[in-house]
Amino acid sequence: MTSTHAFWLAGRQATGEAAFDVTSPWDGRLVGTVAVPTDAQVEEAVAAAHAVVDEFAATPAHVRAAALDHVSKRLAERTEEIAQLISAENGKPVKWARGEVGRAVSVFRFAAEEARRFNGGDAQRLDTDLGGQGRLALTRRFPKGVVLGIAPFNFPLNLCAHKIAPAIAVGAPIILKPAPATPLSGLILGELLAETELPAGSWSVLPVPNDRMPALVQDERLPVISFTGSDKVGYAIMDSVPRKHCTLELGGNGAAVVLADFASEEDLDWAATRIATFSNYQGGQSCISVQRVIADTSVYDRLLPKIVAAVEAQHTGDPSDPSTDVGPLVSEDAAKRVESWVDEAVEAGARLHTGGKRDGASYAPTVLTGVPAHTTLACEEIFGPVLTVQSVDGEAEAFAAVNDSKYGLQAGVFTHDLRTAFRAHRALEVGGVVVGDVPSYRADQMPYGGAKQSGVGREGVRFAMDDYTYERVLVLTGLAL
Repeated sequence: MTSTHAFWLAGRQATGEAAFDVTSPWDGRLVGTVAVPTDAQVEEAVAAAHAVVDEFAATPAHVRAAALDHVSKRLAERTEEIAQLISAENGKPVKWARGEVGRAVSVFRFAAEEARRFNGGDAQRLDTDLGGQGRLALTRRFPKGVVLGIAPFNFPLNLCAHKIAPAIAVGAPIILKPAPATPLSGLILGELLAETELPAGSWSVLPVPNDRMPALVQDERLPVISFTGSDKVGYAIMDSVPRKHCTLELGGNGAAVVLADFASEEDLDWAATRIATFSNYQGGQSCISVQRVIADTSVYDRLLPKIVAAVEAQHTGDPSDPSTDVGPLVSEDAAKRVESWVDEAVEAGARLHTGGKRDGASYAPTVLTGVPAHTTLACEEIFGPVLTVQSVDGEAEAFAAVNDSKYGLQAGVFTHDLRTAFRAHRALEVGGVVVGDVPSYRADQMPYGGAKQSGVGREGVRFAMDDYTYERVLVLTGLAL
């Protein structure tokens, strides 16, 4: 008999009056049963976080840094256990799950380092004009208040880490809502935080159902919302609370551009391998997975068969098998949606080169060409192991094709020309341009976020810390400067 996993309410374990089962998308087995907080318990968590705002903001940096260091070390110690849990509840191949744990280890370590040097102050002399003689301005950053962190299912540990770690680093209490499909990884972070000396009330991990989130979003005691998920939900949140600070990391349909100078067999083999890997890792369930390949006509005919072969070489199957590259999607419904979008594109005239088949929650890695511009697949984020390839005539047409999207998260540009790299940086309407590789590259310390309907604000530990805080100026008078 499986015991029920408690949630974390103001730093302590608690159970509610109801619970739900978490099952594996691969084989349907029970992974765990999770307690659901009652409305009264949610209120208790919010009240506790609100009450500790001033105390937590004044917590010495070494206390916050020590807590973050502790979580980082404990994650590293439990890597294999946690990777197996991620794989079980998410369906992610265990080799990618191990990488996710490693990234979370780094996120908490980065946050500990930033906590020690953050808010040192920026001094500005004001006697540059007569009226400022004898005055000095000191600018520091202070928390805006309690953070409501809403995490998605696709990186159930690391994207929880990207909510929690920056909040603790700046001394902002946080209430984390993990995704209903994958709450167990977030609850693991609660276990590790409970081993620290952070103030009671400074953090909670609440597996609240999605239909109960509007009340939390609207609560005035939670002035900062950090959401990762779909553009539809993210902008609905922002529209409902226009006076709150919202950081939204939303969807994308990442483009990989292969230009004419990236033309040797070695170049194209590299591009094809990277494209195949990162259109399918996580089952394509990453907002920066490769969805679109935009290739110059001079390389298209040689590149396409290489991409198809590399995609077909991806090992699909049981996510617990270390050799598996592509596991199931998070649910059968998700796979059925992907199937319907591909079928629509094929019926509209697209050519299917490989894949296009569903088995339960699994969808075969798929490559299409000639996808009509009006189809759903051409316009939306597929969030599945599906790749479209098109040819363009020259750099300008390639960059225009990247920008011909409502999304703008990241883009990859395969080129050897530094001048082209800088032109791409200027021209592409995205939050990040990766040169010589796919758009799927992310270092957890770099600024990460999108343009257009891919969101507002930035993650990446130091940049999220800025989002969670505001500048406050102190003017000192009567100084001999």
